[in-house]
Amino acid sequence: MLRRSLLSLIVPAAILLGAVPASAENRLALVIGQSAYKSVPALPNPANDARAVSQMLTDAGFAVTAASDLSQDEMRARLSDFAGQVAAKGADTVALVFYAGHGLQIDGENYLVPVDVDPKREADIPIQAVRLNDILNTLTSVPSRMRIVLLDACRNNPFPELSKTAGHGLAIVDAKVGAPGTFVSFSTSPGAEAEDGSGANSPYTTALLASAKEPGIPIEDTFKRVRLAVNKATDGRQTPWDSSSLTDDFRFMAGAAASPAPTPPAAAKRTVAEWKRELQGKSIEAANELTVIDGSDESYEAFAAIFAGTPRGLQARDWLDRHRRMMAWSNAVLANTAAAYRGFLAQYPDTDLTATARKMIERLRYRPDPAPAVALSVPATNVGLAAPTCPCNAAPPQQPLQQRANVPVKKRADPDPPRRAGKRPPRVVVEDDVVVARRPPPAVVYEPAGPPIGIGIGIGIGGGGGYRGNYGGGYRRGGY
Repeated sequence: MLRRSLLSLIVPAAILLGAVPASAENRLALVIGQSAYKSVPALPNPANDARAVSQMLTDAGFAVTAASDLSQDEMRARLSDFAGQVAAKGADTVALVFYAGHGLQIDGENYLVPVDVDPKREADIPIQAVRLNDILNTLTSVPSRMRIVLLDACRNNPFPELSKTAGHGLAIVDAKVGAPGTFVSFSTSPGAEAEDGSGANSPYTTALLASAKEPGIPIEDTFKRVRLAVNKATDGRQTPWDSSSLTDDFRFMAGAAASPAPTPPAAAKRTVAEWKRELQGKSIEAANELTVIDGSDESYEAFAAIFAGTPRGLQARDWLDRHRRMMAWSNAVLANTAAAYRGFLAQYPDTDLTATARKMIERLRYRPDPAPAVALSVPATNVGLAAPTCPCNAAPPQQPLQQRANVPVKKRADPDPPRRAGKRPPRVVVEDDVVVARRPPPAVVYEPAGPPIGIGIGIGIGGGGGYRGNYGGGYRRGGY
């Protein structure tokens, strides 16, 4: 009887082990849902999204702080408090922020929009909203093992005056150029707009809730599932995007995976030709699934070529063109010079970013472009990012010594070298009335009249006019 009773307790526990949270580390989450906007129509789903995600994260072992309909001051206060909680838990903490609501990009910067904003012009957004880089800076300012930022914030721009000039969607955020251990996910690709959804939750949150609950799935594969589910649910109109610099494994739920994660057939990066061979002969649905899961330029280019003229093929071409345009825009924003923005306009003269690029050129008209002394070979995706060389540090060119071959050399000293009081005269050697060597003058040291000027560069999103946020320490260039 006792044995039977013990078995009755052990078996259900064993069954549940596959769905328990993977919570060996400390897990803290801040969940924000912004629905009740005051100056624009309310968003139905963010409050629902926040509640559902809060429950999912609680089930996954997170201590969740939930907040909704926050003003700018309240958002900043909650973020500050959350950073304090992470610091108190220590370096072995996974810190997660989920945000549902409006988001905007202004001058290449991404902003999350409080419910109390009422902007009349673009210049009001940096004052009234919360910069995404500030959130990333706050999270990386305290020791933690991992930072996860999930943004269901790419909905349409609700402010009529701003929508005439501001870029669509959000700008690229490359986690690889910040502190290691960061994962950032957007509800759609850079430069695109996401749907709020007709159900209780947005398409992105609906897919996240389903994928994160599956046991034993690494976070990268979880969001491949999210990407594919949203693409299918919106008939290809919306495809989430993410960027990762994680160095440790993370799973929302522990246990063995119920089904294999949807990984591409080969982990190595493939060329366009290789992807064409892989996709050729497959149905458009199967080929689209492989392409969306992989998410590379090469796979999209191959798909767009094979299925040209079909609705899915046109969507793939649109994704590819927008992706490349947003990469070029990110490089221009990172360089933040008039020349970089002119280069962007030369490549993309008529887009939703044209007005912003022209404005930035005008804003930077008095700043000299740091032109390098010699031409440098720079990859196409990194144009404008090469560090300029400083002619002040270059050694002066050496004058060749004059010599006469096979002629006896008669040496004599300068009979009357110039002298200065207290100074050793420079040594001069003359060969057959030709000066061939002279002690070089002392090196000239240029000292600036004021303190040195440093320019910090962020992670693909930076403020206009020269300032760039830089989360996670020094600037490093990465891809996405």
